[in-house]
Amino acid sequence: MTDRLHGPFRARPSHPLQGQFQAPGDKSISHRAFMFAALAQGESLIEAALESDDVLNTAKAMAAIGADVERTGPGAWRVTGLGGRFESPTEDLDFGNSGTGVRLVMGLLAGTGIKARFVGDASLSSRPMKRVTDPLAQMGAKLVTQDGRLPVDMQPAQLTGIDYTPPMASAQVKSAVLLAGLTAQGVTVVREPVPTRDHTETMLKLFGGEITVALDGEGRRITLPGSQRLDRAHIRIPGDPSSAAFAVVAALITPGSEVTITGVMDNPARSGLYRTLQDMQADLDICPGPDMAGEHTIDITARYSALKAIDVPAERAPSMIDEYPILSVAAAFADGTTRMHGLDELRAKESDRLAATADLLAANGVSVAIEGDTLAVTGAAEVPGGGRVATLHDHRIAMSGLVLGLAAQNPVEVDDTAMIATSYPDFLDHMAALGAELEPVR
Repeated sequence: MTDRLHGPFRARPSHPLQGQFQAPGDKSISHRAFMFAALAQGESLIEAALESDDVLNTAKAMAAIGADVERTGPGAWRVTGLGGRFESPTEDLDFGNSGTGVRLVMGLLAGTGIKARFVGDASLSSRPMKRVTDPLAQMGAKLVTQDGRLPVDMQPAQLTGIDYTPPMASAQVKSAVLLAGLTAQGVTVVREPVPTRDHTETMLKLFGGEITVALDGEGRRITLPGSQRLDRAHIRIPGDPSSAAFAVVAALITPGSEVTITGVMDNPARSGLYRTLQDMQADLDICPGPDMAGEHTIDITARYSALKAIDVPAERAPSMIDEYPILSVAAAFADGTTRMHGLDELRAKESDRLAATADLLAANGVSVAIEGDTLAVTGAAEVPGGGRVATLHDHRIAMSGLVLGLAAQNPVEVDDTAMIATSYPDFLDHMAALGAELEPVR
């Protein structure tokens, strides 16, 4: 079904979902593996990489600046890095729909002495870039934006480390500054009042980098010496908790279902959804698995559950910022009104994801309201469905809409599925193997 991942799709109310599959490789870690491998000296091996459009665009960008990037099998790659001696690309670096890819690579390349032009699709070109270009400029980077958005032109520059506190909780901003700090003179310090996902810090150590993370009040202080040279590494990518979330929620809301997803990364900065579902009395069995790429993994078994509404605190948002659309689908079937607080960051995703999530639910008969930065969803035992979801080129809205349709009273359509390939190209195949009734709309 992967080769038909385009156009409108319909999800029909389904029989119980049953089965097991291995979670697709984590997107965030896959991006970073290609970047660090390209920056390192020598041949690095990457296994179980997510081969989504977003990650493949990062791999292409690394090849465009001189790294030798070779696919050796499904999810398996050999990357020969140049120790930071990159070449100016002869064409634009096109990141498609990937905010993670473009923002992190800006940091990676800002101090390497090359020039490059960063571009993306219409969705990515509408998203803010100044949150990254501003701190990079403080370090000495020469970046010219189009009113704070793509395209961004970068000229050769020599960087100096800074002491920086991001104005918002953002792993992308933090990671871009740290990546720039690797080629800067002096020490770079990033202070996080609210801790965010720490994949950059963890992977840097796997490539022999020097970094120190210390508690700083309720947050963290990250210290990175400059002018570092990284060594090659062998990385196996753990499963993506954000992608696993769709099958988990589908099982929780579809009567009679029991689904197991194996190899899911278990990182405190990424596990907010699963803690929240447990708070909602979801029937989840969680068993430890092997460590991969410096990260713990778990196997998750999800069974149909009578969910209860809760208040989700704002401080949990950074640990589940990508999962609010699918959490909202779970909330639509929960008893009571679930309130999710602190969601301003959702307005700067692939779409205004806060508004798009509310519209997804409202189009299918769910009572929903946006109250400032809070999303309030009133659940019901029976969700009408029957609506058509405007995805706004947002992969998480598309997948969430299809999951809703599996348990609603009437089929749910989404207007396009092409963008799902940016993060989870096997989504339709995995869901169909569990028994989900998904079909293209003719």
